[in-house]
Amino acid sequence: MVKPTPSPGQKWKAFLHNHMNQTVSMDFFVVPTLTFHFLYVLVVLDHARRRILRIAVTAHPTARWTAQQLREAFPWNTAPRFLIHDGHGSFKGECATTARSMGIRMLRTAPASPWQNAYVERVIGSIRRECTDHLIAINERQLSTILRSYVSYYNLHRTHLALDKNTPFPQPANTNAMGRVVSVLEVGGLHHSYHRLAA
Repeated sequence: MVKPTPSPGQKWKAFLHNHMNQTVSMDFFVVPTLTFHFLYVLVVLDHARRRILRIAVTAHPTARWTAQQLREAFPWNTAPRFLIHDGHGSFKGECATTARSMGIRMLRTAPASPWQNAYVERVIGSIRRECTDHLIAINERQLSTILRSYVSYYNLHRTHLALDKNTPFPQPANTNAMGRVVSVLEVGGLHHSYHRLAA
């Protein structure tokens, strides 16, 4: 029996690990509204710190609209080297051209393979479980406001095991053990953050 020749290059998991600090991913998910229409939510995620860089809502996700979201996610020459996405039509045309002009190499995942874009898929699952599954969206404006509030909570207060129980925007450790702990409502009361007051 002849052994198959190993394919040249690194495996996908090794690629993600080796280029963690240079990689972002993006994907859409859908939220139904009170009037049974659908709103599309674009999430752009930084792999290194699991930081949500951009979240935007639209009823009509075109390539031009998605290209504008890329420009707003990466201002002032902050574009990553690699951007992982699926085969959604909005990631083609003007969006792909914009990415190339920013020096971003777009990597498309295989069809029906969400595991290849696991970081952003995991974040989308968190957004659903912790936010959009608990509300009925009235319109694009209302959903945008709620999701911006959730992103602030996610980036500043929600800890991650992969980040050694720190947040995407690292928070300094509070060494004061004497003050009273207070709870602050986040995302309209869906979540809380906890802070120790000065003694």
